[in-house]
Amino acid sequence: MITTADTHLLRRAIAIAARATALGDAPYGSLLADSDGAILAEAHNTVRRDNDISAHPELKLARWAARELDQVTAARTTLYTSCQPCSMCAGGIIRSGIGRVVYALSTEQLIELNPQSGAWPTVAQDGPALFDEARAPIDDYYRP
Repeated sequence: MITTADTHLLRRAIAIAARATALGDAPYGSLLADSDGAILAEAHNTVRRDNDISAHPELKLARWAARELDQVTAARTTLYTSCQPCSMCAGGIIRSGIGRVVYALSTEQLIELNPQSGAWPTVAQDGPALFDEARAPIDDYYRP
């Protein structure tokens, strides 16, 4: 359930996205807030500027949370973002321990506004293979 406090912080994420465009960056913005609503960190998309496909604001904040917050604190945070996180960012958010995500535009809405947003090709994957060989470094690392 999205609260009045959530909408206030979500508007801030949208303002960060708007500011990003003024800087020549893509229109995506995010912030991470603690359980009291205090903003811990903000970020916007710098994929083009940094020539880095991973420079999404959600992933930047997930990396920040994983580096700077303990697990209990991270679990009490909320990531507010102008658009629903992509699968890359969602994976980072999960691994970071962030407890909740609130977003303004869904992926479907974004694609309606910008059809290129959904134009990613699929990548063929084959496997599993070489189980015994592949498990050796895993066993060595986790079962010394």
